[in-house]
Amino acid sequence: MEVRSPADEYMAQGKYAEAAEIYEQAIAADAANQTDYWHLGLAMLLQGDEAAAQFAWMTPLMEAEPDQAEQWVAELLQILQAAADHQVAIEAYETAWLLHQHMQEFDPGIARSLDIINLGLKAETLPFEEGLKQAIALLNEPASVMQPMALEVLQSIIQQLLAIHGGHTQINEFLLACTPHFVAQSQLSRLVRLLLEQAEYNSKISRRAVAVQLAKFCLKLAPDDDQVVAKIVGFMQGGNASNMLESLPLAKRLLQKTSSLTEQITLTQQILGGLMTTCGLSQETREYYQSYKNLLQSVYDCDVSQAEDIYLVISLGMFLNYFEDTPSTNRVIRNRIAEVCQRELRNILVDQVDRFSKRHLVRKLETKPLKIGYLSDCLRIHSVGWLARWLLQYHDRDRFEIHLYSTRQSDDPLQQALIHLYGDRFHSVPLTASEIADHIHQDGIDILVELDSLTSFTNCAVAALKPAPVQVTWLGYDASGLPAIDYYLADSYVLPDSAQSYYAEKIWRLPQTYIAIDGFEVGTPSLRRDQLGIPGDAVVYLSSQSGLKRHPDNIRLQMKILKAVPDSYFLIKSTNADRDLLSAFFYQLADEAGVNRDRLCFLPDVPANETHRANMGLADIVLDTYPYNGATTTLEALWMEIPIVTRVGEQFAARNSYTMMMNAGITEGIAWTDEEYVEWGVRLGEDALLRSNITHRLRQSRQTSPLWNARAFTQEVEQAYTQMWERYQAL
Repeated sequence: MEVRSPADEYMAQGKYAEAAEIYEQAIAADAANQTDYWHLGLAMLLQGDEAAAQFAWMTPLMEAEPDQAEQWVAELLQILQAAADHQVAIEAYETAWLLHQHMQEFDPGIARSLDIINLGLKAETLPFEEGLKQAIALLNEPASVMQPMALEVLQSIIQQLLAIHGGHTQINEFLLACTPHFVAQSQLSRLVRLLLEQAEYNSKISRRAVAVQLAKFCLKLAPDDDQVVAKIVGFMQGGNASNMLESLPLAKRLLQKTSSLTEQITLTQQILGGLMTTCGLSQETREYYQSYKNLLQSVYDCDVSQAEDIYLVISLGMFLNYFEDTPSTNRVIRNRIAEVCQRELRNILVDQVDRFSKRHLVRKLETKPLKIGYLSDCLRIHSVGWLARWLLQYHDRDRFEIHLYSTRQSDDPLQQALIHLYGDRFHSVPLTASEIADHIHQDGIDILVELDSLTSFTNCAVAALKPAPVQVTWLGYDASGLPAIDYYLADSYVLPDSAQSYYAEKIWRLPQTYIAIDGFEVGTPSLRRDQLGIPGDAVVYLSSQSGLKRHPDNIRLQMKILKAVPDSYFLIKSTNADRDLLSAFFYQLADEAGVNRDRLCFLPDVPANETHRANMGLADIVLDTYPYNGATTTLEALWMEIPIVTRVGEQFAARNSYTMMMNAGITEGIAWTDEEYVEWGVRLGEDALLRSNITHRLRQSRQTSPLWNARAFTQEVEQAYTQMWERYQAL
């Protein structure tokens, strides 16, 4: 066992003045022992007396012979390095940074400079801008091959700079300066892995532009690594229209090379997403869709023993609803995928699933307030977030213990308001599906409400593991079809009576509406008709949807309406669409219908949702999409008191506008056939009195409609949860 001197004990206790006094006494007794000077200087430095520390160290060195001085400096550096390492271990980064600055005087070089930058960033004594500037200058200096320890420090600097401000204009310059120092292929692979981890981190905190920037840099470093490129495609798909277009040739290249069923399905969905979102619907898109559907159908018949990663397609199949309104067949495909994937995932995590099941039986017998958990990637400024916030606001938290599980962090006002409202019951869980499921299970959640459905692989995987005894799908994107989901919240309009025959989940119909809000915030318009070259007395139609929902057959009906109402204009807004592709797509269909291109007006994106809603006042009539209707956009139009023409279908996605209009007390504009869609569009365009009447009734509906009574809706949902739990206990 090491015996420490009294001075060492004082140093360990942080009693630096007492330690210094002992070292001074030792020097007075034996001035030839240089080691006491090193420790004395260290004790002085840790007291904050840098000048005294330097004097103590230099006293013996000034009289040393060259060979002796080199040996003594090495000894001093060893003592200071041990002290710096200790300060890092206790997270006293500023003191460690100071020690390295003094060590640099005796041992200059790139490794020491990197240590100083790294610790300066951690201690926040080095501002981001200055740290970035110093790192770029240092890395661009001619230098020998960097040692492994220095590379580790450089990786720490990369992580810190990207976490602080990954979108800075000089980040690419910094990364370019880093790259030559990762000489070996294994080192370069480590850099790529680090950058992809940072891209994932930035994506999780809603900094998608930064994630794309990092992913594109990785593409330069590893253009031929298919696994890396596949991840890059995923990040680029989460970017803007330009990023999505850039991802398409990469995804197509990977698709040609792979024989894996899961990769084929994933890549085909990504290609479809890129083509449709950017409004590139074409014969090529239809061909990819047919291939996509065939691949999805093959999942059920595949040999899972030969496809161990089949669970990776657990959330795929969303594009079926954008192309076809045939739920009796497409829901069966989706249900089969969910069944196979859930089985495979549960086989992999069988111990966890068994542990959950045993605990469920215990919870079933306990008397307690119900614990309700909401799981979503969209508890932020997002359509799901906007719609769910009212229910979350009005929940009776005396009767129910509510927990929110957010898989994406954001500093936007909506998420921050939910964090303020729920405090430590708002859980940021950017973890794996297994870890999230454990978190939910450990919190003792009785009813888990999953909000994202097929838009989130992670959430589907969590639900498949069944961390809560009762599980419900609400909002999101139709139902997932997972056998582990017990109920799907709907109403009597949004799903026909026959729907239960093709849903795996039990459809739980709420008394009036499956969604209700208290309204939307509306800002100041940023556009006027005269700015767009539209006469004040013209009839203006509007379509405000993503490219995914724009089906050419539906647009052809919209062109028929325009042609039949000569003094009309069509405002088109598509979030995240490529402007050139969007206009070319619409112009082609306008030309086919004989509609002058000048009557089409493509609205720019605006940064604030409140401004977008205010700009909807430009329109007299909204023309809904089919086979995938608007949802949030329909609610916004009704709140802005604008008549809507919607085509009602069979699937959930084709009946959203129908249920919202019915619950707002409006039947005018509800079409059951393509012919009726055109007829309503023309009639509303020609009949200003009818439009005025609808507007008046929509204004009145704010005081009477269940659609705008979120408090009453919340009580109905809470009653549903109570009944679900009673049924579970009765089993």
